[in-house]
Amino acid sequence: MGFVEYEVKGAYAVITINRPEALNALNSGVLDELNSVLDSVDLNTVRCLVLTGAGEKSFVAGADIGEMSTLTKAEATAFGKKGNDVFRKLETLPIPVIAAVNGFALGGGCEIAMSCDIRICSDTAMFGQPETGLGITPGFGGTQRLARLIGPGMAKQLIYTARNIKSDEAFRIGLVNAVYPAADLMAEAEKMASVIAGNAPIAVRNCKKAINEGLDLDMDDAIVLEEKLFGDCFESWDQKEGMANFLRKKDDPAKVKHVTFKNE
Repeated sequence: MGFVEYEVKGAYAVITINRPEALNALNSGVLDELNSVLDSVDLNTVRCLVLTGAGEKSFVAGADIGEMSTLTKAEATAFGKKGNDVFRKLETLPIPVIAAVNGFALGGGCEIAMSCDIRICSDTAMFGQPETGLGITPGFGGTQRLARLIGPGMAKQLIYTARNIKSDEAFRIGLVNAVYPAADLMAEAEKMASVIAGNAPIAVRNCKKAINEGLDLDMDDAIVLEEKLFGDCFESWDQKEGMANFLRKKDDPAKVKHVTFKNE
């Protein structure tokens, strides 16, 4: 695979879109490779992912306009489905995914970042949905996820104007969780991934499921979903040992030990 790199680092792994000569733009080849990489993640050992782009200039500059420029209506619809299928697979992975946005995240780049659970970025990052300036709409979920993340009014403004925004504004409107100096971004992303990977994986996965699925339910049904996922954590080794360690700490701090959760 030449467009997507995958590196396991203990309990977390890093996926890198590796097409820096094209600012990591998404063509069919990149999407196919990313799809294959997501399918290959060993969910029994990898507890968190970091997604980033190769080079210092770009996370993902967008979908490949050269490839899109000659598409027919039917071909464009199929290309949109290809991207949406991959991004939806990313979004619904049982484990959390952190987008480490290290530069341009425009169009498809903003859309793939929004498919991740958490977005952090460098102070050089740039976000936007420039599609209306190209005569098209966002096609990889931008009209849907942006409105859900930052509200429909702000999403409409950014999409209708095709305006790019810098990292500080992205943070202000809630598109990203944090902004770091470019040199520190990956270290911060991997630190967060390591912390997440160190917590009980059954619990983390159930939290992701509860949040993602609960957002599409009314509150009464969402609470029922949470109750079930809460109950599902019990009788696991992780729950028993995690609570036992808490009680040891309460009774005798000297007996506290580091708990290595087993995902069982």
